Amino acid sequence: MSSMPIFRLTEEVVFPPPRLASEGGLLAVGGDLTPERLILAYKNGIFPWYSEGEPILWWSPDPRFVLFPDQLKISRTMRVLLKKNLFTVTFDTCFQRVVAACQETRKDGTWITTAMTAAYIRLHDLGLAHSVEAWREGTLAGGLYGVSLGKCFFGESMFTKVPNASKAALITLVKTLGRYDFRLIDCQVYTDHLHSLGAEMISRGCFLRLLNTALAEETLRGSWCFLAEGHGASGTENVFSPVLVACRRRYADPYFVNNKSLSS
Repeated sequence: MSSMPIFRLTEEVVFPPPRLASEGGLLAVGGDLTPERLILAYKNGIFPWYSEGEPILWWSPDPRFVLFPDQLKISRTMRVLLKKNLFTVTFDTCFQRVVAACQETRKDGTWITTAMTAAYIRLHDLGLAHSVEAWREGTLAGGLYGVSLGKCFFGESMFTKVPNASKAALITLVKTLGRYDFRLIDCQVYTDHLHSLGAEMISRGCFLRLLNTALAEETLRGSWCFLAEGHGASGTENVFSPVLVACRRRYADPYFVNNKSLSS
């Protein structure tokens, strides 16, 4: 069986169909990290992932690792910890610090290059990239960041400096997004950590259909600071709307790649 070609991108902001990705998920190389290209990539189930000194690599793996908000699993140990109110969780209070912390805590090299950092700061300034922070006694203890489009959150990276801090941030994020009828959280590739919290593998085709449905909804754009109001890291009950529970696996029309313009 012959291998799939790896496409070289030009200045034109377009991507090949994700189904043409290699067996390992690599789809294309090159291009840039402008907001327009990044937004188009996410809308088509594609994300950048490369190391310093390498060209930009664009991926669309099959299967895809996702977390449905209503499938969140909180262990008994974590429930007890959350009830102790050890962490205060906030949204969008220090995006750049969270990205920097994610970069610093990776010991085996990082894909969060200087260019990637600048690109996601631009998306944050546009109200499309967001951070979640877990604080312990006034000190940043853990957190995560990602991109939000429609009713899908695309997780990018997380860090922890205090045990369970990143879990507190993620659990709070998932429960909060569930209240806003988010359909799914894209975790990209498998990790034991996220699997323990309920993330699961689905086919790329299934992911793209779910994504298409999620993107039909309005984007919660702008600062997410208000999401922390009334939502700490102490709650353990998952409260999801009937719309989310009924629609999370509902498929949309067949998927087609197109170059949609930046929308709100």
